[in-house]
Amino acid sequence: MTETEIKLLWQGSAEDARVLIERRGYSLWSPRTLEADQLFDLASGVLRQSDQILRLRKMSSAEGQRAMVTYKGCASREVYKSREEIEFDVSDPDAFTLVLERLGYHPGFRYEKYRTMFKAYGEPGLITIDETPIGVYLELEGPQAWIDSTAARLGFPAERFLTVSYAWLYREHLERHPEAPPDMTFDMGNPYTAGAK
Repeated sequence: MTETEIKLLWQGSAEDARVLIERRGYSLWSPRTLEADQLFDLASGVLRQSDQILRLRKMSSAEGQRAMVTYKGCASREVYKSREEIEFDVSDPDAFTLVLERLGYHPGFRYEKYRTMFKAYGEPGLITIDETPIGVYLELEGPQAWIDSTAARLGFPAERFLTVSYAWLYREHLERHPEAPPDMTFDMGNPYTAGAK
């Protein structure tokens, strides 16, 4: 499976983003969910250095809890970010973490976000609102032509497209705020608290 996506920095609140998205004809697809992501790598950092990702995601919402493992291959980053993506659910994330550690993989960067997903009937892509400790971002995931048309419907030109990861965005944040903690979580003392709507 190939994932194609872009990010957009949203300058308003998550609620403002939701109003705009719904006015453009998109409906709620998945409710607001806390996603706690943990990256893993070997001590040599081979995955990070080769632009690959091994991630364990724990999700919590009003509908319950779920855990998912994701592998992402090397990405092409021109106008869009596109890469191989393999995902599967795990019933026991702690046991899976232990297996990874036995194989030499150790926890690395950890990050959290509240994600709400939207979709329009008959369209092939998804819009997400991501409330992160460093701001609100939109993600558009789908075919390139759909990304272009949807971004335009939301008022974003291609010049605003971001093809970087949250790990990269947080490294930029650390350059501006060296006092910030090494992980992007909601205990950072930022305006996006864990209970924020």
